[in-house]
Amino acid sequence: MYQDRTLTCKDCGNEFIFTAGEQEFYAEKGFENEPTRCKDCRVARKTAIRQSREMHEVVCDDCGATTQVPFKPKNDRPVYCSECFEKHR
Repeated sequence: MYQDRTLTCKDCGNEFIFTAGEQEFYAEKGFENEPTRCKDCRVARKTAIRQSREMHEVVCDDCGATTQVPFKPKNDRPVYCSECFEKHR
C-alpha cells in the first residue's frame, strides 16, 4: 500500500527517504502533513529549542531535593523532581 518516497528537507535541501513504515505510522496517528525536515535537521531543531528554554530552580515537594524544571511553578500545584514525578504518574 505505501511505498518509500524521496522528499527534500526544507532546512538543508538534502533529499531523505520517507519510508513506507513511517507513512503507515503517520496514517495511524492521523498526521495529515508529511515531514518537511530530514532526521538530522529535526534533531538539531529539537536540541536548539531545548537549549533555549528558561529553567527554574525548585525544591521537590516529595523528597526535598533541589531540581530544575522548564516551567514557572505555581504555588497551588506540587512540583516534583524527575524521580518523584515518575512515582506519582
